[in-house]
Amino acid sequence: MTSARLSAAPGTAIITGASHGIGRATATRLAADGLKIVTLDRVAPERLLPGERFIQADLLDAGPRDAALDILRQIPDPAVLVNNVAIVKLAPVDTLSLADLQVSVDLNVAAALLCAQAVLPAMKQRGYGRIVNISSRSALGKELRSAYAASKAALIGMTRTWALELAPHGVTANCIGPGPVATEMFRAANPEDSPRTRKIMQSIPVGRLGLPEEIAHAVAFFAHPMAGFITGQVIYACGGLTVGLNHG
Repeated sequence: MTSARLSAAPGTAIITGASHGIGRATATRLAADGLKIVTLDRVAPERLLPGERFIQADLLDAGPRDAALDILRQIPDPAVLVNNVAIVKLAPVDTLSLADLQVSVDLNVAAALLCAQAVLPAMKQRGYGRIVNISSRSALGKELRSAYAASKAALIGMTRTWALELAPHGVTANCIGPGPVATEMFRAANPEDSPRTRKIMQSIPVGRLGLPEEIAHAVAFFAHPMAGFITGQVIYACGGLTVGLNHG
């Protein structure tokens, strides 16, 4: 990486779904690292960080989504894009509806593409950018999550393609694949007293759920100016769950 690109690093971090959970922890961490924060979510955070800008939009609703994308296009110094927003639709394969599959693709994959397209012109002009997509350990397969796993696996494939296309422009694209993390989304999909949840907890080698702040730390690694030689990669932040799995 040239010194010019290193000097271009400070700027704005755009984070989708950053009002709670992993997104909120990521916003807090990247703000501490010196980035200005733009949060895009359906609801506002309980408390905005100093200087944080909130854009209210449901990325599944075309009107508000397109208005939000127009705002992103006007940001002059996008340094980091974190595509974090997601939806989980639980169903066994024999009852999964095409509607639930489509909404999973629309939010977990298409929204990431649209946000990237909104900020890439400015990133390319600056010759610098970091795109971090939040995938999931479920991309490797997990019961009742055909739609979620498929969409998160698609996000990994798309990220690797972006890495190849954007490398000449000083823009990297990488993925985080969180395992079980103590968030509202995890607890909604995995009730504490469920046998399935107990099985998950027993299978985590480190013996606990991850913390949103730990996922944010992994995002910050990929988002750092010194991570310019790392692109097209996936970090499974999963407490060891993926160790020994066949990654294909």
